[in-house]
Amino acid sequence: MNSTNKNLEDYQEAGVEIFHKLHLNSYPLSLKYIRDIENEIPAGVRRPIDSGEKMSICQAFTYARRFRHKLCITSADNFCTPSSVGHGWVPLSMEEFTESQMRQKWSKDVQAEKRRAEHIYANNFKNVIELAYRGVIVSPLMETPVIPDTIMIYCDGPKLTYIINALNYEHKRKYRIQSIFEGFGESCSKGGFIPFVTRKAQIVIPGTGDRSFAGIQDHELGIGMPASFIFYVLENLFQTGSGQGLKFPLRQLIPKLDENLTPGFRYMREVIDKKLNEKNN
Repeated sequence: MNSTNKNLEDYQEAGVEIFHKLHLNSYPLSLKYIRDIENEIPAGVRRPIDSGEKMSICQAFTYARRFRHKLCITSADNFCTPSSVGHGWVPLSMEEFTESQMRQKWSKDVQAEKRRAEHIYANNFKNVIELAYRGVIVSPLMETPVIPDTIMIYCDGPKLTYIINALNYEHKRKYRIQSIFEGFGESCSKGGFIPFVTRKAQIVIPGTGDRSFAGIQDHELGIGMPASFIFYVLENLFQTGSGQGLKFPLRQLIPKLDENLTPGFRYMREVIDKKLNEKNN
């Protein structure tokens, strides 16, 4: 499916379609990263600071996906200061960012944080700052006022499996999922900004801030992807196994199964039996 010429209405309709087809419990998210705070925020999108509030990025995700709010979060709106720096909204040095993380005690000691930096962000820290983004517009995808950069979906494990199956249906390099897990910065960074920057989908296991700030439920997982991937997901949704796989309602434990369950199982049983017979003879 060609996603290069999709317009705003196409993305909104995709939000409706994925919401209903997967029976999602909250709305898929549209995330748009902006450089010009004065001129890129559409009408109807509010900043928390304008009403005297502060709000983290993950909280904005919750307001959008559960209450259909349209929000713009910048460093001035965001009380979760490390995520502002991690998005490059404030031109701090890597040393200053590392010091902040050390004071949080996210890592055991300075050496541990340096190892984390080397693995996660050291090579790209300067590049992220130079991108000069200054905020993110967050809205439910079906009502997004802008064409998104990233789409993020929260769901349970089985529904996430459907999305993973769809992205891997043709095993194209472009759609391969690439994930990093730390236990914090999961939704805002791993689910939002990193898919935008790397052009790779990423699984999200909501982390410390997600759970404590944003009210993400124990059973919820997520996936962030470059926005255009949503059309590929919809094209391939439920195609894996040609109907043999998971369905709605979810088919789980079925008793008295054997290899005749699927053509692939049956074929492999025939091959195995043949090889065993050859060995025994």
